[in-house]
Amino acid sequence: MLIVVALGGNALLRRGEPMTAGNQRANIVRAAAVLAKLVGEGHSIVVTHGNGPQVGLLALQAATTSDGRTFPLDVLGAESAGMIGYVIEQELGNLLKEKLFATLLTQVKVDPHDPAFAHPTKPIGPVYDQATARGLAEERGWQIAPDGDKWRRVVPSPKPLEILEASVISFLVEHGVIVICTGGGGVPVIARDDGSLCGVEAVIDKDLASSLLGRQLRADMLLMLTDVDAVYIDYGTATARALRRVTPREISERNFPAGSMGPKVRAAIEFAKAMGKPAVIGKLDDAIKIVKGECGTWFEAGAPPHP
Repeated sequence: MLIVVALGGNALLRRGEPMTAGNQRANIVRAAAVLAKLVGEGHSIVVTHGNGPQVGLLALQAATTSDGRTFPLDVLGAESAGMIGYVIEQELGNLLKEKLFATLLTQVKVDPHDPAFAHPTKPIGPVYDQATARGLAEERGWQIAPDGDKWRRVVPSPKPLEILEASVISFLVEHGVIVICTGGGGVPVIARDDGSLCGVEAVIDKDLASSLLGRQLRADMLLMLTDVDAVYIDYGTATARALRRVTPREISERNFPAGSMGPKVRAAIEFAKAMGKPAVIGKLDDAIKIVKGECGTWFEAGAPPHP
């Protein structure tokens, strides 16, 4: 079975952890062990990953330059994708020595007129208390929004329209290569009037891009791994209830936060409806059980394949 495995940013850097190279590698070692077990179960995998904490940190570092010049978000996104992909590839390679790997920077086409550019929702960088966040927003011209009980910078997150390297990824997969790609949702680009490409100041949602990649690759499953065990109704309240098996129609009427679970649910719905195959959301440590249908939230357009 070909599975597109999307590693959430919080699966690679746990909430509240300092953004250090050591912490990131420790979490990637943990994630690599899970991915290696999936391969050991006989599955082919394509790995995507988030970059919200990392790209935000790079943006902060860039803003400290003495001349005030900074790289745009598309370039910082490519930098973070290379950085994270390198560590994932290395740690997976340490466990699966007989396998071939490739980390691929991935361009993703977006619409330059996407309304998301006027309404930033994608959180990046570290979390702050409200007072600190407001001060930074005023000082640096940021947009900010709540993230749990903290606040973060938010940036535009346009809808991904096409994974431009999908044919290359498909070729590599067909030849037995484990590909790490679409890092941070991929590098957002637009097509000029003459057909040439250029990057834009945005960050694409990793789960929506992973769903699109899964559809372009004709994958058998989209597996979104994060730091919660399922999608919850009324999450964080006394009436919270985990969803186990749902159809796109059943869940599409419910609202989920745009900066967290909302894009995952939307990505799952898009994949399940288009492919007639399951999309699943769950906890990283539960990956093997999730694939077997024993836990996580399953989105299925038709009848469940598991009892």
